[in-house]
Amino acid sequence: MSGSQIPRSNPDRVSSPTSSKSVTQTVNGSHQFVIQGYRLAKGMGVGKHIASDNFSVGGYQWGIFFYPDGKNPEDNSAYVSVFVALASEGTEVRALFELALVDQSGKGNHKVHSHFERSLDSGPYTLKYKGSMWGYKRFYRRTQLETSDFLKDDCLIINCTVGVVVSEVQCPRLHSIRVPDSELGSHFGVLLDSMEGSDVTFDIAGEKFQAHKLVLAARSPFFKSKFFNEPEANNREVTINNLEPKVFKALLQFMYKDSLPEDVEPVTAHTFDLLKLPEIYETLIVKLLAAADRYNLNRLRLLCESHICKGVSVKSVAKILALADRYKATELKDVCLKFTAENLAAVLETDAYQQLKDECLSLQSELLKAVAGYEEASNSTGGAKSQSVWAQLSDGGGDTSSRHVRQRTT
Repeated sequence: MSGSQIPRSNPDRVSSPTSSKSVTQTVNGSHQFVIQGYRLAKGMGVGKHIASDNFSVGGYQWGIFFYPDGKNPEDNSAYVSVFVALASEGTEVRALFELALVDQSGKGNHKVHSHFERSLDSGPYTLKYKGSMWGYKRFYRRTQLETSDFLKDDCLIINCTVGVVVSEVQCPRLHSIRVPDSELGSHFGVLLDSMEGSDVTFDIAGEKFQAHKLVLAARSPFFKSKFFNEPEANNREVTINNLEPKVFKALLQFMYKDSLPEDVEPVTAHTFDLLKLPEIYETLIVKLLAAADRYNLNRLRLLCESHICKGVSVKSVAKILALADRYKATELKDVCLKFTAENLAAVLETDAYQQLKDECLSLQSELLKAVAGYEEASNSTGGAKSQSVWAQLSDGGGDTSSRHVRQRTT
């Protein structure tokens, strides 16, 4: 073969044809927004709204905005307005939406505005930035709403469905390998149960616990320093005072398994309502929170804060705020301050708040800031409102006969 000749391809060696497919579809999710106390929300002003909690669909955050007096000043409060808004930062989203006012008579005659299951000339709606909205300024005439089956016991129910448009290219995969979930926690759990290879024994109020220095040092800066930087680092037995055996056992279970132990008490919205603060300090979850603070276990601290947070209520929030402040539980403390600001009048009536006011004076300024921030976010007036709030915080607020739990508004 000369150098100028190009070799012919082998007709017996033909590449297999390939293929791919672009699939565009929606990731759907729904949220129900219950508005209790509709008649109290009336009169808040045109353009003022009540917002739902944020909810997640398709990897984005969304919120429902209800305007009792309407969003459009030109309508002179003749209509209620309802919108769904993008609550995620710095992104552009294409989506389909449905807003439905629920017929509470059971007849199923819901008021529905929907993109789904109908032709869209211009395609899905595009929201280009946080705060972008889709909805209806004239969602329903207010006089008709107030005599309809949509309003029952002063309550409205709005169902919202969001369908986020996503596209992906699919291509066939001839082979795949499934990777199982991590078994690290279960393996370390076996190590905790068997204590094979343990090299340190803890004496906790006379009860012995075996452990592995490397495991504890990897989990806690306190134990890392104790086992490798202090003079008694080579000691095979360590005595810890001021800690109950059941708390240390739970502490070990977290450090080996990375989860709260099963014997931690379940917490509901009313778990702490009837307990006095000293009794709350005696619960295992709060003692674990104290241990997390003592041994610098940040993840355990957050797990405990999240667990205790389930018990925040009007009657308990002042007590939980006090313990959060004591154990540097910043996330839990922020939740308590925000909850108190949102429900200030009702919280001020509680005995727990009066005790907090007398015993934790340092929290008063933080609470005032939280209330002021909440009022500002609620588009309240400035100086006069702040003075009124300060009076309530400083002396209990005078007449409390008309206090009630406030709806969250923004």
